[in-house]
Amino acid sequence: MRETVAPGPLDRDLSALTRLARNAFPGGAGGLALLLVCLVLLFSLLLPDRFPTFGTVQSMMFQLPELGLLALAMVLPLISGGLNLAIIATTNQCALLMAFIMKSLAPAGAAGPEVALAVALALLAGLALALAIGLVTGFLVATMGVHPILVTLGTMSLIDGISIYLTRGTVISGFPDVFQWVGSRIVLGVPVPFLVLIAAAVTVGLILTRTAFGVSVYMVGSNLEATRYSGIDTRRVLIGVYTFSSVLCFVAACLMLARFNSASAAYAQSYLLVTIVAAVLGGVDPDGGFGRISGLMLALVVLQVISSGCNLLGLSQHLTLAMWGLTLIVVMGVKFLVAPWLAEKWAGRRRA
Repeated sequence: MRETVAPGPLDRDLSALTRLARNAFPGGAGGLALLLVCLVLLFSLLLPDRFPTFGTVQSMMFQLPELGLLALAMVLPLISGGLNLAIIATTNQCALLMAFIMKSLAPAGAAGPEVALAVALALLAGLALALAIGLVTGFLVATMGVHPILVTLGTMSLIDGISIYLTRGTVISGFPDVFQWVGSRIVLGVPVPFLVLIAAAVTVGLILTRTAFGVSVYMVGSNLEATRYSGIDTRRVLIGVYTFSSVLCFVAACLMLARFNSASAAYAQSYLLVTIVAAVLGGVDPDGGFGRISGLMLALVVLQVISSGCNLLGLSQHLTLAMWGLTLIVVMGVKFLVAPWLAEKWAGRRRA
């Protein structure tokens, strides 16, 4: 029979030091905050007259919400141990449906009660479509026993194919002025889209940390079978995860319509992998079971600072994407290689 040895004080110290080091270096909240400060100082030195201004901050607050909402839609499945590759396709199809309804019932320049009716019908239809996609996707993930990557890859292809076929790849534009208010309005110096992102992030954070459903999501991500044997209906949890993810896609679709005054099946396709980068950079475990919305938001700000700084320097957008990838690689290397090595070295000194 194999003998079980209880961990000694030094082993417990090493484990505690490793956790502390991982949080102190990039990848933890403290490390990301330090990285953000360094990036702000760097770009402020390189662009003293352009970067450290309120106009730049306001511009970043306008650019962040779409990616932020899509990242929130990706984080929920990631924490549950899955993945939702259909977030962009869902967002675009909801936007196209709402755009078609508003364009048909209340084109640009229209006024009167019909405008409010058209906007209300469009929002209800978009929400209903998002709920339907989320319920179907969640049901398939929960019942087929196939990895969510394959399920959502199929739903992504199906939704994209339908959207492109119905629109022939064209752009639908020209909506009532009242609908565009959300995308351009500034309240006390803060853009309304950024306020929507903050409200969504707070809501998701509270649901994950203060509700039985949120606790179940973490449990499912940590160990699906153990969660099932503990009496939790894991199928219902997974259906809820993907439905909630699709609802966040609907919110992102509303902001995109209001900001761009158009809809297309091709919008935001480059954001899919960036949402995963932001989630992992923010400390979300890609295997599921761990992740905080605060870390995700901090990671999004880091990525946006890099993007805005490179844009002001006149660098290519492709180089910005490369720098995002490099940031993730460096952060993961420091977090999982350098930090444990330093913790072990410190513990070795204590043993000596």
